[in-house]
Amino acid sequence: MNSSFFRYLAISVIVLLLDQLSKWLALSNLQFGTSERLLPFMNWLLLLNPGAAFSFLAQGSGWQRWFFTALGLVASAYIVRLLRRNQGNKILCWALSFILGGALGNVLDRIMYGAVVDFIDLHYGGWHWPAFNIADSAICIGAFLIIWSELNKSFGKSPQSH
Repeated sequence: MNSSFFRYLAISVIVLLLDQLSKWLALSNLQFGTSERLLPFMNWLLLLNPGAAFSFLAQGSGWQRWFFTALGLVASAYIVRLLRRNQGNKILCWALSFILGGALGNVLDRIMYGAVVDFIDLHYGGWHWPAFNIADSAICIGAFLIIWSELNKSFGKSPQSH
């Protein structure tokens, strides 16, 4: 393993630490379910999400905690493997680092609290995006980087002759 692999792991650790620090601050300073206006389009709103994205399976009987914990750990192990194999692809490795840090942040929440700590509430007019956190943002940024990179590859190449 070379130093670039450890740099990408360090990015994941930074994302994980920022996520956990932000959640600790939210848990220490906000009241559950009480919306506090921050900006005209953003509130702090502390919630616990026992499900997955958009509260998918949040109404389950508790099995989803361990299912999503295991899924997050398996995905994290696979991402570490991808990081080792693709160190020459900087955009992919940055993306994977963000996704890894975010996934581990949410896994840690599930282990410690039984649910993911969400506290960012974006809204416009009467429309609210489901509450989320730094880990969710990092996962989305990573996914965006992967899609952007692949689209650049696809549209950057000239069509092949037949």
